[in-house]
Amino acid sequence: MEKDLKQQPSDILKIALYGPESTGKTTLANQLADAFQTLWTPEFARDYLQQKWDATQQVCEYDDLLPIAIGQTKLENEALEQANKILFCDTNLMVTKVFSEWYYQKCDPDLQKAAKKHKYDLFFLTDIDVPWEKDDLRDTPDHREVTFDFFEKALIDNQKPYIKLSGNKEERLQKAIAIVHQLQLAKELGFTSYDFVAIYQKGISMATVSKQIHFLQNGVPVLHLDRPATLNDGIQSLTPEEAKYHADYFDEKKKSLQLKKFVPASGAASRMFKFLLEFIHDFDPEKESINAYINRKKEQDLALFIFAKEKFPFYQDVLAATLKTYPDYLTFSSDLKEYTFIKTLLLHKEFDYSNQPKGVLPFHQYENQVATPIEEHIKEGIAYASSKGKTYLHFTVSEEHVNAFQSKVTSLLNSYQATFDTEINVSFSFQKTATDVIAFTKDNVPFRDENDQLIFRPGGHGALIENLNQLRSDLVFIKNIDNVIQNHLDEIALYKRGLAGILLQLQEQTFAYLKLLENKQISNEIIHEIENFAISKLNQSSSEGFAKYTKESKIDYLFSLLNRPIRVCGMVKNEGEPGG
Repeated sequence: MEKDLKQQPSDILKIALYGPESTGKTTLANQLADAFQTLWTPEFARDYLQQKWDATQQVCEYDDLLPIAIGQTKLENEALEQANKILFCDTNLMVTKVFSEWYYQKCDPDLQKAAKKHKYDLFFLTDIDVPWEKDDLRDTPDHREVTFDFFEKALIDNQKPYIKLSGNKEERLQKAIAIVHQLQLAKELGFTSYDFVAIYQKGISMATVSKQIHFLQNGVPVLHLDRPATLNDGIQSLTPEEAKYHADYFDEKKKSLQLKKFVPASGAASRMFKFLLEFIHDFDPEKESINAYINRKKEQDLALFIFAKEKFPFYQDVLAATLKTYPDYLTFSSDLKEYTFIKTLLLHKEFDYSNQPKGVLPFHQYENQVATPIEEHIKEGIAYASSKGKTYLHFTVSEEHVNAFQSKVTSLLNSYQATFDTEINVSFSFQKTATDVIAFTKDNVPFRDENDQLIFRPGGHGALIENLNQLRSDLVFIKNIDNVIQNHLDEIALYKRGLAGILLQLQEQTFAYLKLLENKQISNEIIHEIENFAISKLNQSSSEGFAKYTKESKIDYLFSLLNRPIRVCGMVKNEGEPGG
């Protein structure tokens, strides 16, 4: 019996069509075989049961299932010998096993063992969003949702790699074809079927993964810079009077604009407290002094933290919790006091700062309150990103921390709306999982957890271009969550409004030139004027050989140069600090 239910070994890629009855498995298997110029194995049970019905007018019984499983296995093994790289299987033993458990609440032990043991490179779970088609062998369309859930649970319980296919026949076919191509590439790159499903569920294409691997193995191509941006060559310095002029221009124009403040805020505070986490992990108060540790590790950040800790807005709260947790704290040596204080700050359940998002940490101490970065950004939004009595802010956050952000925002809105007479609208989004990257070891091997699962890391802030692109605003102010300072709001607002004014002036001139270029009936003098504008005002470089272009080619080139988003960025001196 075991021999009759055994899959033959093969290098052929095997795709199983799996799901309840009347969900399009046969149609899709046939279509996929045509698309990939290979074979598909039909459902043995259909012919077997049709013959039984024609001969005896009897339907399927429990004792039919084992012969059906044997027949299905035989069909599959025979097809493997002739398949072209891929074999599509219209049903498999897992379907028979689930059918047995659903209808008879039991399953033959040999069938159950074989169904679990049979391997496929991928299961396509066919959804129930296609019309029910009645025939002699099918049951009823009742309880399709419950049946579907039962089938899906079997895949999960038996740890089978699967992807659900929904949509009409053509949509399913195109999705399935794309997925199979992706699976082939995943196999070529050395990934397992389980790896592929994990990558697919995040929305990451295998072409992207392949590119990441190439960069790791070969490095990123070197960019050849033309020259550094310097004052008056790429960087414009504004006097206070110029800043006010541009700010006033913005204030006049903003009345007809939809403004929004965009704040990347998904970062945890772990990097901020990295040196303290290392201290907690590496320092032993019984074996060395803090001074010796600082000298050994050359950890000046720790020395500065200890010296200035009383200035931090969280100092009093952490000290109170430390005294409560360690009743003998005041009798500790000075080194043990510092160690215990830092341990409370990082590990006490009331704080746990290293695992909190930066946005909800106490950042600034005012006379009567402590402000978080969220609050500072709301104040900034009101100061320079408000229009028509409304202020819009959008935070990109990690999914695990969205509740903390929402709670903090809710506690602030009523007060600020009443004080500044503005309606404040705050929205959130998550960084797209499709921008995640696979973690690799130093040997360029995918890093895995204790369950042999791939480990993914979120992409950098550049990945948030996807979130930014979904905003529906005329002008967006972008500023990182921790880029807030205390007591300089008026000056910040002046220069932010000034930057916006510069942008709007550049935009108006750019749009005017684009309209001229679209018309194509413009003089050579205007073309030269537009070229100078792109070089002097937008810091673009004219294409080599531009002077020799035909007039039509010059127009097309300049149009492509100007027809793009405009970004104006505030600059600070590079002093070697992390983050630029």
